[in-house]
Amino acid sequence: MAESSREIKRRMASISNTQQITRAMEMIAGSKLRNAQETVIATRPYYERLTSSLGTALRAAEDSGESLPEVIRDRNGESYCLLVFTGDRGLAGGYNAAIVRRAEQFLQEHPGTEMVLVGRKARDHFRRRNQTSLAEFVGLGDQANLRTAQDIGHVIFDFFEHRLFDRVSILYTEYINTVTHRVKLRPVLPLPVQIRETQRSQLEPLYLYEPSIHAVLETLLPLYVNAAVYQALTEAKASELGARMTAMRNATDNAGELIQELRITYNRARQAQITREIAEIVGGADALQS
Repeated sequence: MAESSREIKRRMASISNTQQITRAMEMIAGSKLRNAQETVIATRPYYERLTSSLGTALRAAEDSGESLPEVIRDRNGESYCLLVFTGDRGLAGGYNAAIVRRAEQFLQEHPGTEMVLVGRKARDHFRRRNQTSLAEFVGLGDQANLRTAQDIGHVIFDFFEHRLFDRVSILYTEYINTVTHRVKLRPVLPLPVQIRETQRSQLEPLYLYEPSIHAVLETLLPLYVNAAVYQALTEAKASELGARMTAMRNATDNAGELIQELRITYNRARQAQITREIAEIVGGADALQS
């Protein structure tokens, strides 16, 4: 029983050390999450306003009979490019697994899809399955970086212009709150119907486009792709940090419960040992008296 007590104490010390680590990781993730939330809140209005401006320019081009850039026009092909956002690290609950499952489902629905992978978890998963990708971006850190998003957007836009595929979609996790995140598939190219068919406002101002609507659209389209990538990246990073903070909090709570159970077991073992020793002493005293 003494050996058992020592083993229980050793397990309690080990779990206590793990609990300290998970609590520290929860606090770090929470600190980074506050900055990520601010970035998400600041990015959403910019993306919405940019898509609104793009829709306004498209309507003006259609009304004036201007030719549209080729990347705006629908293509008859059904070849896809899927941009997948995952994390570089684990310990985030089911965050990465949910994204990978949805990506696998998309590949089953659209065989032959080309992929651009962001994050080590997606890269490692598809490498193990001998699934190739057009580009890989890893080691991005815990904060969304605009320059990285521009690099990703440039790669996608350049491949699309050169007709490596006909459609582009982004698969990421939309941040709702600290404990709620939703896997979302966002079509990007060609322009979604929601952007092209935005209802005209009754008081919409009259715009003058210089040097031409066509030139303005050619400038707006790369900005729109970069903004879509950056906004998805900010959402993904905030979701990952929220999932990690929640996972570490649950791990800390579970460690506390396990320590409490082990403490009860340890106390019972100590009581049993003390009772047995007292019984042995009393029995020895009775034997001497008799």
